[in-house]
Amino acid sequence: MFELASSTPASKAEHYAELLQQAQGLLAGERDLIANAANFSALLFHSLPDLNWAGFYLFDGTELVVGPFQGKPACIRIALGRGVCGTAAQTRQTQLVVDVHAFEGHIACDAASNSEIVVPLVKADGTLLGVWDVDSPLTGRFDDEDRDGMEALCALFMQAVDA
Repeated sequence: MFELASSTPASKAEHYAELLQQAQGLLAGERDLIANAANFSALLFHSLPDLNWAGFYLFDGTELVVGPFQGKPACIRIALGRGVCGTAAQTRQTQLVVDVHAFEGHIACDAASNSEIVVPLVKADGTLLGVWDVDSPLTGRFDDEDRDGMEALCALFMQAVDA
């Protein structure tokens, strides 16, 4: 059985380092995309403070389709270039949004969300797998340390599923 760390890390960077170790153990030896995405979502949702949604949107060749996640029911389909997720997918760049209400074209799947970070998931061959999306009810919840931590976690996730 897997257990989350019970101690509180001294810094955000240490917390992400611990999450990397936990995610590595959780994903080790498993290549199934859905199984890994489900466990990855649960690990981060229950380990990071002040989140109200954490999960995947997977690219089906045309648009992003909701995948494994933790939180309230979500938008099912998102076009490339639409909203924060569609923008991350189209540009292949992490989107760190301090205030989603100031993001032109933001898609409000959950009215309680006020900030968001979305990391594009790109396979080794350069094709888009989808995006990793995390929302918070707090404005300004995410910063550059979160960007670095999320990008490192997503790189680990992609190593596990992109064999």
